[in-house]
Amino acid sequence: MSYRFKNYILILIMMIAAFIPSIKVNAMYGHEKIALLMNQLINKEPALRGAIVGISIRSAVNGKIIYSHQGDVRLRPASNMKLLTAAAALNTLGENYTFTTEVHTDGAVKKKTLNGNLYLKGKGDPTLLKADFDKMAEEIQKHGIKKIKGNLVGDDSWFDDVRYSLDLPWSDETTHYGAQISALTASPTQDFDAGSVKVVVQPGTRKGSRPTVKMTPKTNYLKIINHAVTGPEDGKKNLTIEREHAKNTITIEGTIPIKAKPERDWIGVWDPTQYAVSLLQQSLKEHEITVTGKLKTGVVPDTAKLVTTHQSMPLSELLVPFMKLSNNVHAEILIKEMGKVDKGKGSWENGLKVVNTELAKFGVNPKTLVLRDGSGVSHVDLIPANQLTQLLFAVQKEKWFSSYLHSLPVSGASEKMIGGTLRNRLKEPVVRGKVNAKTGTISTVSTISGYVKTKSGQTLIFSILLNNLLEDSKGKKVEDQMLTILANQ
Repeated sequence: MSYRFKNYILILIMMIAAFIPSIKVNAMYGHEKIALLMNQLINKEPALRGAIVGISIRSAVNGKIIYSHQGDVRLRPASNMKLLTAAAALNTLGENYTFTTEVHTDGAVKKKTLNGNLYLKGKGDPTLLKADFDKMAEEIQKHGIKKIKGNLVGDDSWFDDVRYSLDLPWSDETTHYGAQISALTASPTQDFDAGSVKVVVQPGTRKGSRPTVKMTPKTNYLKIINHAVTGPEDGKKNLTIEREHAKNTITIEGTIPIKAKPERDWIGVWDPTQYAVSLLQQSLKEHEITVTGKLKTGVVPDTAKLVTTHQSMPLSELLVPFMKLSNNVHAEILIKEMGKVDKGKGSWENGLKVVNTELAKFGVNPKTLVLRDGSGVSHVDLIPANQLTQLLFAVQKEKWFSSYLHSLPVSGASEKMIGGTLRNRLKEPVVRGKVNAKTGTISTVSTISGYVKTKSGQTLIFSILLNNLLEDSKGKKVEDQMLTILANQ
């Protein structure tokens, strides 16, 4: 039966149902019912007027498309791009892949003095915390070193020196989700927003006083200029926390009511390589190891000796903060790492070549895609919904699929590292805990793709790509309605 003929039948049923109340939509076959309800929603929803809607729904059992609306139209995926990046990384690097950070020296130790430079070589680890630099300092201390008569040198040569992906908006430059990409970087917390610091502004004790500002990690690498004022209890919160372009000066302006909740923001640093080196310098000082030289950027000499190493968590664990919290920096680091491992150079160009090669193994047609980064922040990235569901169907057979599925946000699950970006959505009983999916948001775009368990016990694979929206928040409400339709089947 042709798709056009099926639509004629659906229209006929709707016309009859309007005059004969005993005929219910629920009496229709599941797939036809999905088509009818989805088409009704697309046609009637005000938020979709003037927008472009791409939808693909497949059976998780046989991969057959059971509903498609402009499923072959290339649309901006936003962070649904990370589904491709994660699958390619798991296939290329493996679940157990870890990132190494090394400490080297080109000098000798005499009388507790290291006569030479200390090198911190990064190999892409986006999870380094201040506590990890403390452990490195402890290891250096165990070598009997109390003084370093030389420089602290950061080596980020594992990747190329291109800091931003091709289409990153200039307005994202100072944000944590637009942070610079370096093979040597550091994160403020266990959310692992690499290349950034966390800033918390808390109201002062009296009206007119300066709010208190706390930065994580505590570091002198960035300077805080606090012009903000504590306002009256019934006043409005109106704060800005901004870093100057090409500088590490954060200026805080505006007002915060005296009993208001603290304001939090994550700010991308300028030059994450030197940021990481400065944290090591701070840890050395806290362990009573003095450094007489300067902080520099360079390359570890071939003759240097290894002092200590640090290993990251395996990729299977890193996927959780990456996918649950939609971490852009993780995505771009994985792209460059795939390029380094497979092509010998850690660049976006090489990494995206690897992604295209890997996607073809899953039956995805690279010729239908436009890929410019690993995170989906680009407005030039283009993917058809049918290609996304093809990927999600094919990866089910991979040995690493359980790690992939586990990394996806779970609908209505309140715990951050379970629900992720879906923790405050889809909380109704019919959908709570039934959707495992990657969300996506950039200006005028809202997307969601993944797996949904239906009331009848089957699993459906879906991709919903909404482009050219006036308000992406309204797009999410439409997505939730669509997923509720699917879960109810």
